[in-house]
Amino acid sequence: MQCQKFNDCWTFEKVGQDDRLKAFYGDDNKIIVTLPYDAMIREKRDKECPAGAQSGFYPGGVYTYEKSFLAPEEWKNQDVVLEFEGIYGTARVWINGALASVNRNGYMGFSVDLKPWICYGQENLIKIDVDNSNQPNSRWYTGSGIYRDVNLWTGKGVYIPHDEMKITTLSVNDDVAVVEVCAKLKNTKECGMEAKCQFELIFAGKTVVTEKQNIVFYSERTETIRVQLPVKCPKKWSTDHPNLYQCCVKTYIGDEMCDEYTVDFGIRTLALDPVNGFQINGETVNLRGTCIHHDNGVIGAETFPEAEWYRCKRLKEAGFNAIRSSHHPMSRAMLDACDHLGMLVMDELTDMWNRGKNTYDFSDIFKEEASKWIHHMVDKDYNHPSVVIYSVGNEIQEAGTKQGSWINRSLCNRFHELDATRFTTNALNGLNCAGKRLKVIMKEVIEKFGMDTQGNGSGGGSNALNSFMSLMSGEKGEFFAKHPLVTEALEECAQSCDITGLNYLSGRYELEHELHPGKTVLGTETYPADIENLWEKVTKYPHVIGDFTWTGYDYIGEAGVGIFHYDGKENFTSIYPERLGYIGDIDLIGNRRPISYFREIVYGLTNQPYIAVERMEHRGQTASKTAWMFKDNISSWTWKGYEGEKASVDVYSSGDEVELFLNGKSLGRKPAGKKFHYTATYEVTYESGTLKAIAYESGKEIGKYELVTADSVKRLKACRVTENERDVAYVKVWLEDEHGICNPQETQRRIIHAKVTGNGVLEGFGTANPSSEEDYFSDTVTTFEGSALAVVRWKDLNSKEPAVLRLWTDDEIEVCVNI
Repeated sequence: MQCQKFNDCWTFEKVGQDDRLKAFYGDDNKIIVTLPYDAMIREKRDKECPAGAQSGFYPGGVYTYEKSFLAPEEWKNQDVVLEFEGIYGTARVWINGALASVNRNGYMGFSVDLKPWICYGQENLIKIDVDNSNQPNSRWYTGSGIYRDVNLWTGKGVYIPHDEMKITTLSVNDDVAVVEVCAKLKNTKECGMEAKCQFELIFAGKTVVTEKQNIVFYSERTETIRVQLPVKCPKKWSTDHPNLYQCCVKTYIGDEMCDEYTVDFGIRTLALDPVNGFQINGETVNLRGTCIHHDNGVIGAETFPEAEWYRCKRLKEAGFNAIRSSHHPMSRAMLDACDHLGMLVMDELTDMWNRGKNTYDFSDIFKEEASKWIHHMVDKDYNHPSVVIYSVGNEIQEAGTKQGSWINRSLCNRFHELDATRFTTNALNGLNCAGKRLKVIMKEVIEKFGMDTQGNGSGGGSNALNSFMSLMSGEKGEFFAKHPLVTEALEECAQSCDITGLNYLSGRYELEHELHPGKTVLGTETYPADIENLWEKVTKYPHVIGDFTWTGYDYIGEAGVGIFHYDGKENFTSIYPERLGYIGDIDLIGNRRPISYFREIVYGLTNQPYIAVERMEHRGQTASKTAWMFKDNISSWTWKGYEGEKASVDVYSSGDEVELFLNGKSLGRKPAGKKFHYTATYEVTYESGTLKAIAYESGKEIGKYELVTADSVKRLKACRVTENERDVAYVKVWLEDEHGICNPQETQRRIIHAKVTGNGVLEGFGTANPSSEEDYFSDTVTTFEGSALAVVRWKDLNSKEPAVLRLWTDDEIEVCVNI
């Protein structure tokens, strides 16, 4: 089937909740947009919005998208399908005034057969009503409207329908791999016939295998064909070597080619056992994982290949090799990025089953639609070598019940019916599963540890749940995790999955092996600050196959989980204008935070030490704290006004010893490495200059790191940071002194202006500030920790005219970037 983007020349309008007729009959209050177009990120934030901190105080709404298109006469003899990769909100698709489709799960793509509704040889009108006004629904920022691509698929003669070719590695070694191609062929002719099918496997632009097959058709029927193709000396796909092949299938009637369908795939096999753990091509791989939500920061939920590639690459550079899509299926664009960059994927079905977590979530349609969701998810994922695990749910309310265990088994079986090559899990949370048992468990927790009065979250949804969960860390968490009633609650769901997935229950890892020595265990969601303990268990116990931290990349919504408050405010109390979770190893615009470097050291991926300094402006103050938070520190030695005061300096290192120098003078050596939690802490009297750390192993230098005090800002710098740009370009912006050193102190309140001329528009402009009231679609921004991010989108993808991004400050520091 042939695909073309259907993103151009849509009209968009926001309509009043009580004026739905206008959404259908139309109005003059419209703008022309190019999809994807997230309507929520352009809403004015409201401290009274029903979703509160869950959505970052972004309200929902009711919107219409409309497009006219010509249906050529040749479509009469073709199949024509419109694919929507993602519309958030209840979406009603009207073709020429007739209701053609309704979709209620905003994370699921869906398709509409246009043939019953279109008029050939003339203009046709497609109109989409999107209602995301019922809030709260998801427990995080969702976006609104058509936030992903729309694709037009056409097929003629004998063709392969979209997502109906599946490629499986049957066996692989260094000499040969056997690859099976299974495809459905549809005959659109009104008579029976014989067609030919040609298969090609291509690597690095060269054909390595060819095969042909003849197919006899009855009229207007679909047939399934299978062929096994040997690949000599295969280039196997792995996280370190993400080699990709292309499978190209051409169909012919006589000598006329009807269709050419090409997909990427990787040659790799998977295995799982408690002795060798998780294996790719026979080699054990520990999952260094992170959970992520689906938004792309300053452009909201808009999904572009460049944006997903950028986020995936930053995570890979920080040491992660696996992503869990939380808590919904992953976008096609992110799957492509993971394939090319060598990132493993746990793709997740949903955040709830029949019992809801929010007033307007998908629990009311789960029973009716779950099987359809799984089918769509498997079709989307099957040819992506990065996808290795399917998760049937996250912290499911009824998982500890008899009905819940039956649902879990049914879902896992449904995945295996459609895809026998991958593994299933369920991200089980002890608090959710415990149900009626929780009262007894918590009584024993209080008797043993006393009452914890902190964490009184409000606002419902993620706030209430996360606040309660924050009590389940440390010794209390260990006691809770091993409680017999928690075992009883988890037992049946855990056993019907291939992998026992546990959220915040690392205290059960050894117990699970004692109870079920044939099973593997995975930390499907864990506290970031607990990485040292968690990774020790992964490396020590073969049955523990990995860890997925919450979270590797910051996101909009669930606002304030990781924000440090020094004014008596508490986390999980829905504090406006907080917008971000602020617990990512990497911040919203792609900057790595100190915990990211600490994690990389714990993973054993680097010998380089790292210096982090607790913020001196809060020296001696007491901050709010949740189990998801690390330290309120920054890698900077610029603290003007604090001369002579003590600074708390951490040096993170895998070496058994570190030495710290201030302006060339040694402040002494201290032990570090695993025995000392990879950290040496110094109390340093602040003076400007150079702070340098040297790491040693057995007396030999293995790495060094230094910080230099910045002078006043003299330059504005900008650099394109995206690759393979087609739709958008990301431009990182920062302020520095004349020596190229960033001054985060001086740049906290600097205003940067942006203007795009030529063939481009400013799609987003913002910072990693978790509490800013600025809009991401404004042309000005106040820097945060010295940097910002601008996103430029091309107006006309076919034009060769460049776009020019001009950036300047109020004191006339300026830079221009050609896009």
